[in-house]
Amino acid sequence: MTTNSPAFASGQTSDLIDPKLAMGWMHTARFLTTAAQMHHLPTVDVPEIAFVGRSNAGKSTSINTLTQQKQLAFASKKPGRTQHINLFSLGKQGTTDAVLADLPGYGYAAVSRSDKERWQRVMLNYLMQRESLSAVVLLCDPRLGLTELDEALLDAIRPRVERGLKFLILLTKADKLTRSEQAKILSITKLNAGGGEVRMFSALKKQGVDEVAQLLWHWCHPAGLNSTATPLAAEAGAAPAVQPPATDTPAQ
Repeated sequence: MTTNSPAFASGQTSDLIDPKLAMGWMHTARFLTTAAQMHHLPTVDVPEIAFVGRSNAGKSTSINTLTQQKQLAFASKKPGRTQHINLFSLGKQGTTDAVLADLPGYGYAAVSRSDKERWQRVMLNYLMQRESLSAVVLLCDPRLGLTELDEALLDAIRPRVERGLKFLILLTKADKLTRSEQAKILSITKLNAGGGEVRMFSALKKQGVDEVAQLLWHWCHPAGLNSTATPLAAEAGAAPAVQPPATDTPAQ
């Protein structure tokens, strides 16, 4: 993805708020609803941030680490089998000022071709048409780098990025790399990200956690601390909240 749109410039971290405030905000995350199709999702009028990535990229673990909740996001025993979009609301109890969307991992070899194609259509429709989507966090195992599927996803969202959609490439499992290896992959990914934000992240070592929480808070509160929140009832009425199916495997 080679776009150098000014839209990428928004979200720089030089003037972000106190990390304690950002982490406290992330900790308010709670389950909102789940859906197998985009049209079953509730309509919301607050910023929505989608977490996407290949299976086993550490998406669920990253969400749980950022929200300081061990089992907010779940992973199936069989990666790639669970094909639902899970929404989590953020904000003080009774209000919502942002929504996190957890999209199933893609690229798992054991999933049938028909299942892969069906989910890819659902995900593409979501990324291209979801009106409340304001940012995308693409999680990537730095030992693999951006794969062909990751590049295809970035190409798919390029038109929306040029219109202001923000995106962050999160290089997970940073603890498995040396500092020199981290510096190298960070530099390479920044070149390939077309100006999007890129961060190293380790759930184990808590590397990058505060910084990413600050960035997400900033993206969802462009007006600063005076940003308004929406009552949960306003969006919950659009679709019933259904608890996600129980799994006995913790997040990735």
